[in-house]
Amino acid sequence: MIALTQEATTAVKAAMMRAGRTYGGLRIMVTSGGCAGYKYILGLDAEPHADDAVIEAQGIKLFIDPESQPVLDGMQIGFVESIEGSGFTFDNPNVASKCGCGKSFC
Repeated sequence: MIALTQEATTAVKAAMMRAGRTYGGLRIMVTSGGCAGYKYILGLDAEPHADDAVIEAQGIKLFIDPESQPVLDGMQIGFVESIEGSGFTFDNPNVASKCGCGKSFC
C-alpha cells in the first residue's frame, strides 16, 4: 500500500487541473539512475497499463508497474514547499540508503 499526505494529494490534484485532466491518475515508477542507483519517476497518466496495480489513495488513482510494486510497498509520498524549492518527498521503508537529495536510493 502506498499513502499520500494531504500536501501531496493537493499537489497532484493541482497538477491534474493545470494539465486539464479530470481523469486518470499518478504513475509512480522506480528506475535505474540517480546518484545512489535507483530513482523515483512520477507523472500524470490518462489510464493504467494492462499489468499495472491500481491503488486509490486520498481520492487519487496511483498506477504502479509490476517491477516497481515490491520496492514501493509501504511508501508514503509527501510534498514540501520551502525557500529552496518545492517537490515530492518519499518515505520508503524498503530503502537501505539514499543520497543527499532524497530522490535517489539503493
